[in-house]
Amino acid sequence: KQRMEIRAAAQGRAAAGRFVLLAVLLPVCCRGAPERLRYTIPEELSRGSLVGPLAWDLGLSPAELPARKLRIVSGNDEQYFTLGEGNTNLRVKERIDREGICGAVSPCVLSVEAVVENPFNIFHVSVTVEDINDNAPQFDREVVAIEMIETTPHGARFPLGIGRDPDIGVNSLKNYQLTTNPLFSLEVKERPDGTKQPELVLEKSLDREKQINYHLILTAVDGGDPVRSGTTQVKINVIDANDNPPVFTKEIYEVRLLENLPEGSLAFQVKATDGDEGSNAEITYSFSEIANSARQLFTLDSRTGDVKVTGPLDFEEGKYYEATVEGKDGGGLRGHAKVHIDIVDVNDNAPTLSLLPVLNPIPEDSVPKTVVAVLNVRDRDSGDNGAVSCNIDDDLPFRLERSSENTYKLITSSALDREQVSTYNITITARDRGRPALWSRAALVLEVSDVNDNAPVFEEAAYSAYVAENNAAGTEVLRVRAWDADAGANGSVSYWLAGGSAGAAPAVSVEARSGAVYAQRSFDYEQCREFAVAVRAQDGGAPARSSTATVRVFVLDRNDNAPRVLWPAAGTTAAGAGASDADAGAAGALPATLPFEVVPRSAEAGYLVAKVVAVDADAGRNAWLSYELVQAAEPALFRVGLHSGEVRTARAVSERDAAKQRLVAVVKDHGQPALSATATLHVVLAESLQE
Repeated sequence: KQRMEIRAAAQGRAAAGRFVLLAVLLPVCCRGAPERLRYTIPEELSRGSLVGPLAWDLGLSPAELPARKLRIVSGNDEQYFTLGEGNTNLRVKERIDREGICGAVSPCVLSVEAVVENPFNIFHVSVTVEDINDNAPQFDREVVAIEMIETTPHGARFPLGIGRDPDIGVNSLKNYQLTTNPLFSLEVKERPDGTKQPELVLEKSLDREKQINYHLILTAVDGGDPVRSGTTQVKINVIDANDNPPVFTKEIYEVRLLENLPEGSLAFQVKATDGDEGSNAEITYSFSEIANSARQLFTLDSRTGDVKVTGPLDFEEGKYYEATVEGKDGGGLRGHAKVHIDIVDVNDNAPTLSLLPVLNPIPEDSVPKTVVAVLNVRDRDSGDNGAVSCNIDDDLPFRLERSSENTYKLITSSALDREQVSTYNITITARDRGRPALWSRAALVLEVSDVNDNAPVFEEAAYSAYVAENNAAGTEVLRVRAWDADAGANGSVSYWLAGGSAGAAPAVSVEARSGAVYAQRSFDYEQCREFAVAVRAQDGGAPARSSTATVRVFVLDRNDNAPRVLWPAAGTTAAGAGASDADAGAAGALPATLPFEVVPRSAEAGYLVAKVVAVDADAGRNAWLSYELVQAAEPALFRVGLHSGEVRTARAVSERDAAKQRLVAVVKDHGQPALSATATLHVVLAESLQE
C-alpha cells in the first residue's frame, strides 16, 4: 500500500501535491523495470518527503533488496535525493528550489542513476520539479523617474521598468496595472522573447505651469493562485521643451564576448547623437534596466559609452545577459537601446571523473562483460568543449561501454588469469574535443582473486627409486614434489597414495605434507624385484584438484643367499660325510646308501666323472658361481671346472690308485663377502659295476 505525506509550505503547494501522488501511483500499474523512470514533484518539499517508490518501480521485492544492493551511484543531482526505509523509497534529501537550480529553463529535470547488482544494471531516474508560486514579481528599481518636456506630443511612449518573476508558467508575471490618471495610460507590449514591456503613454498635453510632478504606482501581477504582485513608483517631472531626444546608432546592440575576457577589458561601446545644441546635446549614458547579475559584471562610462568587464565572465554560470542603455541629454530627453550580450564558451573546464568500484577484487573466472566499475564523467563546457570521450590506457583485458550520455561501465573484455597477472593498474582518461583539448584521469587498482583453476603439477611424471633389500621398515625411499600455481588454500598441496588393493598393506607410505615416500617393511629381492605405486597430489581448494605420478621402486639385491648344491644331494652327502664314511673307509668298501660314481681304470685324462650342480637365489655377481676341489685322496687325479662344475680326471687312472676316492668341492659366489657351500662326491675305480 502506497502512502505519501506532503506538507505544503504555502497554499499554492496543495495543488502541486497532486503531481506527486500521480507520480507515486502511476508506476504501480506496471511492475516492469524500465531503463528510465520518471517522477514529478513540486519544488520546496520538506526533507524526507516521498519522491517515488523506487524499489517497487524497479520490480524489486523486499526479499531481493539485500542481495540486489540498490543505491544511487552517480549524477550531479544526487545531493537532492536519498534512499529511505531500507533502500526502498526515493526521498528528498535537501531543499529543492526550482528557480535556483533551473532558472527559466522548463521543464526542470533532475537526473540520478540507480544501480542494482546480481545481476548488474543501471536505471536512469528523472525527477521533474514543478513550479509553485513562491516568488512575487519584483522591479529592478523602487522608483522610475521620468522627465517629460511639456511639449511632448500626445501618444508619446516612455518605457517603464520590467518586472521580473523567477517563477514560470502560470505562476510567472502576467500583466501590469497603473494607478488611474487622466493624463496617462498603460500599454503592455510583448517582446519576441516573450517578456512583457510596460510603456507609459501620454494621453493629454502637459502644462508645467499647472503641475510639475506626477506620482503613479506601477503594479506587476502574476498568474498564481493566490496572485502575487510587486510595485514600483513612477515619478514624472515636467520640464521645459527640449525637442530632440538622443538617438542611438543601433536599436539593439548584439554583443558576443569570450568567457575568458580579462577584467578591465573593453566589452563594447554604445553611441548616441542629439540634434540639439549646447547642454541639450550633451549626452550622459546609464543602464536604465539591468539585472543585478549583469550589473556585477559590466560598468558603463557615463561620458564615453564604453562598457567594460568588471567581474569574471563564466559561460557555465551565465550564458546570456540583456540590458537597456539610456542616453540622456542636458535638456532631460532620453533615448534607449537594447543590449543583448552572449557569452561564448571557451574550453576552460577539464572533464571530471567519478569512479565507483563495483567488483574489487574480481574473481579470475569472471566471464567477459562482467561489470567492474561505474564511471560518471562531466564537463561543464558546451558543444565540442563539453563533448567527452573516455578510453583506457595500455593494452588491458578491459573496455569501457557507454551506459548513458555521461555514464560508462568498465567491463572485462577477455578472460583473466591471476597466475599470469594478479593486479591491474587501470588508468581511465577523459578528454574533451576542445582546442586545445583538456583531459583528466582516474586510476583504479584492481585485484584479481584466486579460484582453484590449476591442479598440482609434479616435477616429474614418473619417479624411479632404488632400495637395497633387507632395508629397515620406515626407510625413506624418495621425495616427490608438486607445484600448484594457485594461491592460499588453492595452492596448498598434500600427498596421498592413489588406489591400492583392498585389505592389502601397501609396501610404501607417503607423508602428506612433505611428499616423502617411506618403506613400510623390509624388501626381499628374491620375493619382489620391483613394484610401482601411484602418488596423488591434491590441493586445498573446494572442489579440490589433483594429479598423479607413478613411483617405480626397484629392489637391489644383496648377497644374502649362499649357493645351494643340487647334485650331489646335500642331505645324502651330509649323511655320507658322517660316521658311515668312516665305517666304510675302515672296512674298505662304500656304504650302500651313498651314491657313487664309477670310473674305469682305463680312463684317460679328461674323462668326465660327474658334474656338481649348484644354484644361487641372488642375482648378478652375487649369483656367479665358481667351483674348486678342496679335498681329494689323490689330488692330482681329479680336477673340477672353475665355472662348469664338471669333475674330470686330470691324468690317466693307474693301477696304483686306490679303488675308492672321496672328493670334496666348494661352490662359492662372487658377493661381498662371498658365501659358499660344499659338495661331497664318492668315486669308485673299477672296470665294471659288478667289480
